Amino acid sequence: MKFTEYSKEYIPKINDAITLIYDRKLKSVENPFLKDYYSELKDYFLSGGKRIRPLLCIATFNAFTKNQDDKIVLPSIGVEFVHNASLIHDDIIDKDNFRRGKPAFHFRFRNYYQQYNLKKMIDVDFGNSIGIIGGDSAFFLGLESYLFNEFEKDLNLKAINYYEQAFIEIANGVLIEIDMVNQKNLTMSDYIKMISLKTGALIEKSILIGANYAKVNEDSLKDLSIYGINLGIIFQIIDDILGTFGDEKVTGKPTDGDIREGKKTCLLIEALNKLEDNEKNKLEELIEKPDMTIDDVQEVKDLYLKADVINSCKDLANSYFKEAKLSLDRLSRVINQPEMELFENLLDFVIERKF
Repeated sequence: MKFTEYSKEYIPKINDAITLIYDRKLKSVENPFLKDYYSELKDYFLSGGKRIRPLLCIATFNAFTKNQDDKIVLPSIGVEFVHNASLIHDDIIDKDNFRRGKPAFHFRFRNYYQQYNLKKMIDVDFGNSIGIIGGDSAFFLGLESYLFNEFEKDLNLKAINYYEQAFIEIANGVLIEIDMVNQKNLTMSDYIKMISLKTGALIEKSILIGANYAKVNEDSLKDLSIYGINLGIIFQIIDDILGTFGDEKVTGKPTDGDIREGKKTCLLIEALNKLEDNEKNKLEELIEKPDMTIDDVQEVKDLYLKADVINSCKDLANSYFKEAKLSLDRLSRVINQPEMELFENLLDFVIERKF
């Protein structure tokens, strides 16, 4: 089954399960601000997203079971809560006010502050404070998907263990990424290690949570891990390319953000390793500017193009594509054909995506 067909079937069910968690929370609070807060979180979650992680969890469960059962949908959404928790915090760290073409969660409360003409705290601080708590709330609400479902207790405990590992690894990846801004002479290996944690870990754990509920054997778990981590690596490499050279109308995000923040994306690392010394020095000088102009940003992009980093980064993504494909070839003997097709289709989608 193609990824688009799977999405069409399961995304409404995923969204219903997310709604269930938030409606339960909204019924449990009486304070007007808390109602506004959880309503805004609910709207943020339901305002878009490809739902790749819960879909992978569901597909993995279905891949190893004879009789598919929608009871997997509720625990599948836990990873979507972790994902959105990390996005809420990322947007504060990166000073991004928009996500998927709509206001980021912290920016919604900056607007809330202005709408109600609140005092004592400036609007940016108010929005960031609520955003930090919002990411925390999303993480803890995600645990409810493992506490109130139809699976056995031991399987839920194992899923919670994966959930915890995912959040720790994401946090470690973000910490390394923040530190990398100040590091010199980084290699592509340093970058891959970072994105394996920041992006690959949650995709891998989404798959392993689905495998856990399907009681998959150890040999298959190894190949599922290889597929998941490599899928995450490819996703992040393409995300870096789109973050600077994508169509803003399609991606919903500005293409100067990574450059202005001095993020050590694959594009920047590759350019610094390929350019002649004078051009490398110029690129470093531009990236380290605290207040970059539009012309500065364009000059960085021009240096990227001169170093041909788009093609070399795509070649890098293709090397991980091949590794993920080999793991699928080994899994093809033991998983159901519709999900095999989905895993292959998703791999193609991620490396070819434009948004």
